[in-house]
Amino acid sequence: MDASQDKTVVIIGAGIVGVSTALSLQRAGHHAILIDKDGPGEAASYGNGGILASCAVVPVTGPGLIWKAPGMLLDPREPLFMKWRDMPGMLPWLLRFMSHANAGDTRRIAAGLAPIVGDSLADHQALARGTAAERYIVPGDYLYIYRDRKGFEDEAFSWDIRSAHGFEWEEMDAARLHGYEPAISSDMQFGVRLENHGRITDPGAYVQALAAEAEAHGARVIRAEVSDIVREGGGVCGVRAGGEVIACDDMVICTGAWSGPLSRALGLRVPLQSERGYHIELWNPSQTIAAPAMVASGKFVLNPMEGRLRLAGVVELGSMDAPESRAPFDLLMRGVRRVLPDLRWDEASEWMGHRPSTPDSLPLIGAVPGLRGAWTGFGHHHVGLTAGPATGRILAQMISGKRPNLDVTPYDPGRFA
Repeated sequence: MDASQDKTVVIIGAGIVGVSTALSLQRAGHHAILIDKDGPGEAASYGNGGILASCAVVPVTGPGLIWKAPGMLLDPREPLFMKWRDMPGMLPWLLRFMSHANAGDTRRIAAGLAPIVGDSLADHQALARGTAAERYIVPGDYLYIYRDRKGFEDEAFSWDIRSAHGFEWEEMDAARLHGYEPAISSDMQFGVRLENHGRITDPGAYVQALAAEAEAHGARVIRAEVSDIVREGGGVCGVRAGGEVIACDDMVICTGAWSGPLSRALGLRVPLQSERGYHIELWNPSQTIAAPAMVASGKFVLNPMEGRLRLAGVVELGSMDAPESRAPFDLLMRGVRRVLPDLRWDEASEWMGHRPSTPDSLPLIGAVPGLRGAWTGFGHHHVGLTAGPATGRILAQMISGKRPNLDVTPYDPGRFA
C-alpha cells in the first residue's frame, strides 16, 4: 500500500508509547488497533515517576561508572541493586552497557535523547489537548536537591551536557531552597530549579484517558496477547492475538521490556535488559512539596500526585521473572524520611516494574530492516513517559511516508539486525 494512503496499523502495547502512536496515526488519517495483554496504562506506564523530565538527557552510563558500580552494588545505601542469581545471564549485556561509560559516548547518547525528551511538556500538552487526559498534566518546575554545593559540583559533567542542550537553571542556596520548599530537611543545603518541566498526577489514569480518546475516534482496543506476526510477500499483513488474525497494513511493537521475543521473530537481536524500578506511594500525606524533585544522593524522585506522594526510582538489574526485593523499598523509605523528616501518611503502597533497557541507552524507533510494514517503538530506559508523545509522532510520520524533522539515525532498529 502507498504510504500516503490511509492504513490500518496494529500497535502492540498500550502504554504511553503505544497510545501516543495510535493517536498520532489517527490524526494523520490512519486507522489504529491497540492490542495489550493487560489493557492500556499498565506496567511501567502506570508505575513510573510521573515526571516530564525534559532535562533527563544524561544516561546512567556516565564516565567512571565502571569503577563506581562494584562499590554501589555492595552498598545497600546506594540506588543500584542486582539479582545476583541472574548475573551470569546478564554478563554479555553488562559488558556492552559498560562499554559506553565514557565521556564521548555519554555526549553522543545525550545528543540522541535530547530531540525526543527536550520538549516533553509541550509534546504532552499537544497530545492531550481537548481530551479528558489534559487534567493530569501540571506544568511547573523540577528540582534537584543536594546535601551541599559540593554534591552539585561533583555532577558538573552532567550539568555541562544539559547546558550544551539549552537547559538553564537557578542555583539555590539553603535559604532560597528552604524558602521554596519549607518541608525539606535542613540537612539539604543546595538545590537546582529548572523551569518548563511538568508532572503527571496519575500516570496510569492519564494513559487510560488517552486510550479512551483514541477509542472514541475509532481505534479498536483489544485485550489479548499477541502470539505471532503474519507475513506475506515480504511484509506484515496481520497479527495473531486472542484466537483471531487481525489484518493490518503495518504493525508497531511498543511492548517495552517485553519486546524481546516479538522483535526476535522479526529478525532483530536486541539485547534488552530489565532495569527493575520501584515506587512507594504515601497516601494522604501530612505535607506536600511545591514541585517534583530529584533527590540527587539517592537518585529517586518525589512527585506529588492525586491523594498521595510517589517516591520512585532506583535501578535493580535482574530477570523479568525474579521476585521483587525488599532493599530498594527500604532505601526509598529511608530517603524520604531523610528529606521530609516531619512527613506522616495514612498508608503506603508498593510497586515494582520493568524498564526496557538497551545496551547503548537509546530506544529503537523506526522500520525493521527487510520486512515491509514492521516498526518498533521501545527501549526508552527511564524516559518512556517523557519521550512517549515524540516517539509516537515520529512513528506516525514515518509510517505515513513523511520525513521527521530530526535525525532518526540514533534510534535505527537496524543497529540490532
